[in-house]
Amino acid sequence: MKYDVIVVGGGPAGLSAALVFGRQRRRVLLVDGGKVRNAPAAEMHMYLSRDGFPPARLLELGRSELVTYPSVEIRQGSVLSARGKKDDFEVELDGGAVERARRLVLATGQVDEPYPIEGLGERFGRGVYHCPFCHGWETRDRSLAVITRIPAETTLALYVADRFSDDVVLCTNGPLELPSLIAAKLAEKRVRVIETPITRVAGEPGALELHFADGSALTRQDLYHRAPTRQHSALAAELGCELNADGTVRVNELQETTVPGVAAAGDTAKLPAVPDAPTLVSLGAADGVRAAVWMDGDLFRSDLGLVPS
Repeated sequence: MKYDVIVVGGGPAGLSAALVFGRQRRRVLLVDGGKVRNAPAAEMHMYLSRDGFPPARLLELGRSELVTYPSVEIRQGSVLSARGKKDDFEVELDGGAVERARRLVLATGQVDEPYPIEGLGERFGRGVYHCPFCHGWETRDRSLAVITRIPAETTLALYVADRFSDDVVLCTNGPLELPSLIAAKLAEKRVRVIETPITRVAGEPGALELHFADGSALTRQDLYHRAPTRQHSALAAELGCELNADGTVRVNELQETTVPGVAAAGDTAKLPAVPDAPTLVSLGAADGVRAAVWMDGDLFRSDLGLVPS
């Protein structure tokens, strides 16, 4: 059987896309690898009616909603490879199954790769946070540290000092030449800068300890660290989709990639004109809906011969 669409990824973007297709009676296969970027987080925020909701529970509810649509199939597993062209794509799943579809939606997400500091990655999402939009309210009026080695990202320390705390320390994990304007603003906001390399992070949320190479230590209630990211899957590159400079998949306003018949949604994709777009659950879900609505329209027009397939 050839599906109308295969959706790769079972996070908010993929589930939302599959919901749209199911409601339009499209034959859709959702392949869910079960690994989502915000799995360590206990809560998600800025999702209307679900502020503070467990992200795992949101996905559970989403899957239960999809079951009510008979044209939607959910399959646990991973897509190992993909090839083909518009109206005739082929994907290989772990376990050996090969499935075909007229269109593909890639919602495979990104993977955070915290700096290789002992104890930092283990606390990511639990005392170590990447986004003040997601976690700023919960960390208000607490002692904070921001860890980054990227000059442009030192403004994160200014942001949390401006909005959420008057006790912020910027840790650069080694010498870092700051732009003069940023350095001046940090001093103005009374943000202390520590350049000594960090050897490890210990403790629990609310009482985290940063240990430095010179033997000193710093206690903070919470940390911010905008970790580098990479694509969770190489499928977009394998299909020939153009990538942005940061490795995300280049899409247009309709979530279409540069390969006809392939859309990308959620954290995996970005508009090139908005390289610093935030990665939020609500925006990922919206991307999935947008991709599916326009892709369904493309399928409809192709079926009626209104546009070349």
